[in-house]
Amino acid sequence: MIQWRRGVVVQVRSRWAGAIEYAVRLPSGDTVRALGYVDAVGALAQGTDVLLNTTALERGLGTGGLALVVAAPEALPPPVDDVTEVAGHLVKARYTPSQTMVLGVDEQDSEHHAVLADADDLAGMPVVVADLHSALPAVLAGLRESSPAMRVAYVMTDGGALPVDFSRTVAGLREAGWLAASVTVGQAYGGDLEAVNVHTGLLAAHHVVGADVAVVSQGPGNLGTGTRWGFSGTSAGEAVNAAGTLGGRPVCSLRISEADPRERHRGISHHSLTAYGRVSLVPADVPVPRLPGALGTRVLEQARGLCDSSAGRLALHEVDVDGLEAALRETPVPLRTMGRGYDDDRAGFLGAAVAGRYAALLLKG
Repeated sequence: MIQWRRGVVVQVRSRWAGAIEYAVRLPSGDTVRALGYVDAVGALAQGTDVLLNTTALERGLGTGGLALVVAAPEALPPPVDDVTEVAGHLVKARYTPSQTMVLGVDEQDSEHHAVLADADDLAGMPVVVADLHSALPAVLAGLRESSPAMRVAYVMTDGGALPVDFSRTVAGLREAGWLAASVTVGQAYGGDLEAVNVHTGLLAAHHVVGADVAVVSQGPGNLGTGTRWGFSGTSAGEAVNAAGTLGGRPVCSLRISEADPRERHRGISHHSLTAYGRVSLVPADVPVPRLPGALGTRVLEQARGLCDSSAGRLALHEVDVDGLEAALRETPVPLRTMGRGYDDDRAGFLGAAVAGRYAALLLKG
């Protein structure tokens, strides 16, 4: 079901990349935060009547606590005179009312088509794979600690938010120069490059962006049901398979927590254990942070169990965390995971940062 609401824009609260957050007043008199994507609904002025989707907001679900602007019926963006003249024919968010057409990096109208037509190899490029979107800045902090000039591409899969513009993290990292490009794959859209799937997204990262390293994760808004298999992060295992199949060097970023109230996510999350232990099928590296105390012992034991049960497919690498706290505190975007900041759950961010540190070491040989 969809919970529809009408409202009136009363204020522009903030904007980033291709998204604008508004304050919208409902007929009840209540005011809600509402997000509008400029490519979809344009930039709206105060007093504009809007149609909202408030389903997740009213249920208290989802990342950000926002209503979504579906349309401004009396202020529609101008139509394109001849849509057949617009380059690109990849349709994303397909067969939904908000489906959009984009130019795929490898399709016939793309200037990169010839480069990607027979591309089939990542030439050993490290590919850091993470479950949560919130791991991205921490992975980059680990990568950049010793190699700040490294060229990094972010490949966003479609397990969470579909529009990359939802992510303030990606917008901030791009603005700071920490990311060379974003590549949106599957049903996700809005990146610097668009690709059909994670395979072509990784090939574009290597052959078009010229990335030294690619980082793959779903967009904001991980979905989980508290069951063994019911979570969107299984896509992490599939990304490992894609990277290995294409001749890349998969690096598994572990989802770790010392503060999550749910036991299944304490130490190494069952999401990582399942995605890397059961979904991925190709050789991959598993960097494990050397954490102090009981937590460090638990994480190392879980990681050994994960790798030992893989019949040699997963290789465990213990990585020191010395110096990473300073690197993490210098990220140009806030560190937040599942509502917790760095000081609330340091292990979570250190677990991602050591994956970045390990990938940087691979490049140095």
